[in-house]
Amino acid sequence: MPELPDIELYIHALRQRILGTTLERIRLASPFLLRSVDPSLDATFGRSVAEISRLGKRIVLGLEGEHFLILHLMIAGRLRWKGRQAVIPKKVGLAAFDFTEGTMILTEAGAKKRASLHVACGKDTLSEHDRGGLNVLQCSLQDFVNRLKATRHTVKRALCDPVLFSGIGNAYSDEILHAGRLSPFKLSGNLTADELSRLFEATRSTLREWTERLVQQSGDRFPDKVTAFRPEMAVHGKYGQPCPACSTAVQRIVYATNETNYCPSCQTEGRLLKDRALSRLLRSDWPRTPEELEQRQT
Repeated sequence: MPELPDIELYIHALRQRILGTTLERIRLASPFLLRSVDPSLDATFGRSVAEISRLGKRIVLGLEGEHFLILHLMIAGRLRWKGRQAVIPKKVGLAAFDFTEGTMILTEAGAKKRASLHVACGKDTLSEHDRGGLNVLQCSLQDFVNRLKATRHTVKRALCDPVLFSGIGNAYSDEILHAGRLSPFKLSGNLTADELSRLFEATRSTLREWTERLVQQSGDRFPDKVTAFRPEMAVHGKYGQPCPACSTAVQRIVYATNETNYCPSCQTEGRLLKDRALSRLLRSDWPRTPEELEQRQT
């Protein structure tokens, strides 16, 4: 799922192309994309784009007259920029947003179509789509700490909770926790003052650095490879590869459709966290260190 740096990358590219232009019409290839009925989609046609912003993991196109288009890309939704009146691709195409300067195509890979589009009129209605997550790039350390301690979760889960924090998901939480040298399974209420400060700085620096990096890499091109797996990442998606800080093999915990990636040496004092899938194979013979795990796998 596109997270804060990816959403900001889209917003940066869209501002260059559609800010101040007119939305001529929206062509829906999938009627299930539109999740609201009032105001109608037609009510947005012919209005100029006044602002483009982020609301959690949603992209908000603010049109004149306080009309808003709220796009949630979910896991597989992606945006493409094409010439005027571009054809919507078959199978993956959900909609085309025709502007005076070109067409923004919304696609979604996979059989399950989860991306959504809402139309809102007025800022009060727009605020109903805000999950309430704290913007860590605009908050104080104390605000950050208060959110962490509001519920008793693991640090990983707390960072990914959209009610607690805005725009952070599975990929960047891995990177944040590695930068902060913290175990993903440590309880948020048990963090020391030093750990809280490290996590706060790691969260802000990781999100800022990745946003700047993605914008710089994209240049003037519209981003066409928005992905949760980047070769420059330290641990996310790097299972079995050496940690860039200490060269220890990156480990993972698999659960449902997600996985958590971490470095045992940098984050868990050399201990391996139990992975359910591997635990079922090894049972009571679960290794305690990366070295023991390597011996059992050879």
